[in-house]
Amino acid sequence: MFYLQLRVILVAVTIGIPMQVWANEDPRDPWSGSVALGYLSVNGNTESTSFTGKAELGWDQQRWHHALLVRALGKSEDKNTTAESYKATYEGKFDLSARSYLFGMVDYNKDRFSGYDQQIYETAGIGRRFINIDRHELNGELSAGASQSVVIEALPAPPAAVGTIGRNRVNEAVLRIAGNYKWVVSENSTFTQKVSVSSGSNNTYTESVTELSVGIIAALSMVLAYTVKHNSDVADGKDKTDTFTSIALEYRF
Repeated sequence: MFYLQLRVILVAVTIGIPMQVWANEDPRDPWSGSVALGYLSVNGNTESTSFTGKAELGWDQQRWHHALLVRALGKSEDKNTTAESYKATYEGKFDLSARSYLFGMVDYNKDRFSGYDQQIYETAGIGRRFINIDRHELNGELSAGASQSVVIEALPAPPAAVGTIGRNRVNEAVLRIAGNYKWVVSENSTFTQKVSVSSGSNNTYTESVTELSVGIIAALSMVLAYTVKHNSDVADGKDKTDTFTSIALEYRF
């Protein structure tokens, strides 16, 4: 019941837009977004393919800001899948002032080859824009909420079974801290660093995403990304840390 109530509160806080905001719309287009795709194929002594895709959609109008992110990554070697990861995040913000804001977010992660089949986080809290000058932006966030995880565990196999896998559902309260840094290196290149730590009584999940975007022509850019995911508590035989390196073409609109 606690988790259901929390989800209802988050939806009410982040989705509901007061009527007066619509009545006083900014004449500028509030929508923005991007789509990025990357693919690599290797043939010869070994056959390998990898794919990465990301889509972002934003809506900014006066004091309200909404952002949606969807990301997928896959890799196969000799026709065997060796990596498969999905992420979807929604965050809604309401500005209290030029520097401070309230926010609510839902973060979904699924990774076939980590110690967790899926991890879902719902949090709400306050954010602060510490730096906002010509070329540099630095934001920090502190929030609390809940998480629901499906832990993959190796079970003792019966005589007729091999590699029996169990799934244990874990619900817990979490505290989350996050930081986002953006540096406009030049007119056509941007560096971003995003770090978040979500800590509960059973597990602490840390994620770091580093990206360098270099413009090619008009709205088309090349993006080099390095992602680190770390879980403090995983099943035996699983690594606590996973890293992903990708290169993709991105179109912004």
